[in-house]
Amino acid sequence: MNAETIQRRRWVILSVLIVGLLAIVIDNTVLNVALKTIAEPRGGLGASQSQLEWAINSYTLVFAGLLFTFGVVGDRIGRKRMLMIGLTLFGLASLLSAYSRSPEQLIFARAAMGLGGAAVMPQTLSIISHVFEPAERARAIGLWAMAVGIGVATGPVLGGVLLDHFWWGSVFLINVPVTVVGAIAAMILVPESRNREAGRIDYLGVLLSVVGLVTLVYGIVQGGDKGSWIHAGVLGPIVGGLVILAVFAWWEARIAHPSLDVRLFRDRRLSASVGALGLTFFGMGGVFFFTSFYLQNVRGYTPLDAGLLTVPFAIGQLLLSPRSAALVRKHGAKVVGATGMIVMAAALAGYAILGTSTPIWVLAVLFAIQGAAIGAAMPAATTAVMDVLPREKAGAASALTNTARQVAVALSVAVLGSILAEFYRNSLNPALTGLPAAARGAASSSISATQAVAQQLGTAGRSLLAPADTSFVHAMHYTTLVAAALALLGGFVVLRWMPGKPKAAIEEVELALMTEDALVETSEQER
Repeated sequence: MNAETIQRRRWVILSVLIVGLLAIVIDNTVLNVALKTIAEPRGGLGASQSQLEWAINSYTLVFAGLLFTFGVVGDRIGRKRMLMIGLTLFGLASLLSAYSRSPEQLIFARAAMGLGGAAVMPQTLSIISHVFEPAERARAIGLWAMAVGIGVATGPVLGGVLLDHFWWGSVFLINVPVTVVGAIAAMILVPESRNREAGRIDYLGVLLSVVGLVTLVYGIVQGGDKGSWIHAGVLGPIVGGLVILAVFAWWEARIAHPSLDVRLFRDRRLSASVGALGLTFFGMGGVFFFTSFYLQNVRGYTPLDAGLLTVPFAIGQLLLSPRSAALVRKHGAKVVGATGMIVMAAALAGYAILGTSTPIWVLAVLFAIQGAAIGAAMPAATTAVMDVLPREKAGAASALTNTARQVAVALSVAVLGSILAEFYRNSLNPALTGLPAAARGAASSSISATQAVAQQLGTAGRSLLAPADTSFVHAMHYTTLVAAALALLGGFVVLRWMPGKPKAAIEEVELALMTEDALVETSEQER
């Protein structure tokens, strides 16, 4: 495909890339709606809260650990080819997830989905950078980011419709037709591109990163399960994971072809931009996790109702994402990114006012504000990363941004999920004193478990339902305030280190003003 054809088809090519992205985004959002159903002993898999966290994190950790490597592989063997392979893997793994017979099978199938997603995601931004010139790249990235909003909007609603009519595994079948269409369209329309200077694959680095992240997250999840952080089974994995990640960083800084080039983070602008992305998704991942239980377990909404209530979040994101590029050009990435982070922190703090009977429109408004804040902050930070690095490192930039997002979601679900479990257990314990020890331990693990125990006890168990709702809301308040504090910290980091308005853009504005003044002066002289 020659350069003229690519230029003529560039927006069609972007639409193909967005289709591939949609499959991944839809999967993440649809799972949140299905969490309650998967946790049910009847009609689901009877998954515990920690197993639900792993169903999310097995995907995100594999995804994050392999993103950079698959970016390099795509540079070497061809980004179009890697995109098609990834979409095929993702579709097959979705089938395996749909027909899992146990929580453990679902966790491993989700890890396989992470493998396919990691092959797809870095190719999308790399191809965008290859197809679009710098003048149009920010707009293309804004539309690419808008696809996340579309996925956020359609995923929960489609998932709710399917859960109202079919079994829980049907939510994963949504991905199959999307990946099929995406792979065929990529084969026909997307141009092949490579980086002839792409390095070798860093197998040891990949192994260290995945093992380090999994070990760290395991320790955090265990802290929530055990109800005590001063425990060898908690501190051991956390310290071990941090040590492995430190060895990973040391190794990556000393080899010629690292799986994640940590040396790039010497640029504070890049570090701030990637950090802003991470903190943005840290807030989003945790909120979606606990609001799913809030809507279905506490407020009693059906999966479809819960899915529809997330639409304001997507609308906010859809409204701001396409406008983010223009805002960045006018005000700079720093101002747009910091504003988005601070507004998101305010929205996160707003979840602390929710109770067991708060008007549901309050949650809808908070969703919309948070979605709009993410719609502004995410494209601004992504554009800043792509602008800091040279064009030939587009694959590295794509991997950095997506790794930050996935690691942030994994840590968010682990950290905020553990905080939620800890506060929930402590708040509910007084209401469980009359239960046998075995039932007390099972009931305190999560609100779904409490409601399952209450159902088994029949009339005697009804007294547990109100304390369970109150305890969950109490735990949710503390959890969301932690997320809000981290988002606010991200806003200050952005203000301090993220790139401001590019010098070139300022010079263009100054040149335009000078030209305008010259034209006015010439016109006056002629008169």
